[in-house]
Amino acid sequence: MITVQSISNFDKAYPTAITIGTFDGVHIGHRKILERLIKSAKVLGLKSTVLTFFPHPRMVLQQDMSIQLLNTIEEKVSIMNTLGLDYLIIHPFTKEFSRLSATEFVRDILVNNLKTKKIIIGYDHRFGRNRNADINDLIAFGNILDFEVEEISALEIDDVSVSSTKIRKALDIGDIKTANAYLGYNYMLTGTIVKGKGLGRKIDFPTANLFIKETYKLIPKNGVYVVKSQIDGQLVYGMMNIGMNPTVSGEKRSIEINFFDFQQDLYGKTLQIDIIDRIRDEHKFSSVEALKTQLIKDKQTSLAIISE
Repeated sequence: MITVQSISNFDKAYPTAITIGTFDGVHIGHRKILERLIKSAKVLGLKSTVLTFFPHPRMVLQQDMSIQLLNTIEEKVSIMNTLGLDYLIIHPFTKEFSRLSATEFVRDILVNNLKTKKIIIGYDHRFGRNRNADINDLIAFGNILDFEVEEISALEIDDVSVSSTKIRKALDIGDIKTANAYLGYNYMLTGTIVKGKGLGRKIDFPTANLFIKETYKLIPKNGVYVVKSQIDGQLVYGMMNIGMNPTVSGEKRSIEINFFDFQQDLYGKTLQIDIIDRIRDEHKFSSVEALKTQLIKDKQTSLAIISE
C-alpha cells in the first residue's frame, strides 16, 4: 500500500476504485467494505483507493476537541497497510476544503485528481458544501463524468455504526475482549516511553511510562490489563496500569507497563502496546507492601492468561 499525504500528491497515472470515510478503528465492519473495494478494483483493473481525512472533520468544523477516536492516524495507516489496498490518501481537512461545492468535489477531486472510475459508498453519504449532496447526486454525476457508483446498503452501514458504538462502549467499561472481537485485532495504545517517579522499581515492579501525545485517542477504563509489545523485534508480554496510582497519591492519570523478564532501557522509544485482557479495577491499597502483594497476584493472573 502506498500512503499519500494530500490529494495533490496522488499519482494520476492509474484509474481508481475509491471509497471515502474516516474508518476509525478499521474494524470488522469497515473491513467488509474495504474487501469489496479491493475485489471490485481487481476485477475492473483499477487501483483500490481509500480517501480519508485528518484532522477529523468535527475537530475542524465544530472545534470539537473532546472527540475520542479509536486510532491515531499512524495506527490507522499501520492497520490499513495489512489489508491489500493499493493507496491510502490522507487529505488535510480544512474549512476551505469543506466549502468545495458538490460539483467541485466530484469533478476536480474525484475525477480530475483521482481518476475515479468506481465509487463504493454508503447510502447515507453526504458531501459538498454544507453536505447538501447525496448518493443520488453522486449517481447523476457518474452518468455525466463516466464513473460507476456502488451503494453500500442500510443494513451494512448499520453494522459499521453498531460496531463502532459497541467498541467505544466496551472500552469505556473496560470490556477489552468485546472491543477486540469487534475490531478484529487487539486494541492498541501507541506512545513514547518517558521517565516516571521510579516507584515501581523500588518494589521490584519497574514500569515503563507511556506518553500518548494524541489527546483525541480513546484510553480504556482505568484498571490493570494484560498486554504485549514488539520491542526491537522481540515479543514481550507484561501488565499495564491505567489510572491515578491512588496508593502512592498519584496526581494525574498515567499509563504504566511492567514488562515481564525484560530489563532494557526504553526511555525515548516509541512503542505500540496491544491490550489482550483486563484483570481488575484500580484500587487504593493500605500500604505499598499491600500493593506489591497484589502486583505479584496480578502477574500470576497475567501469565495464566498469556499461556491460554
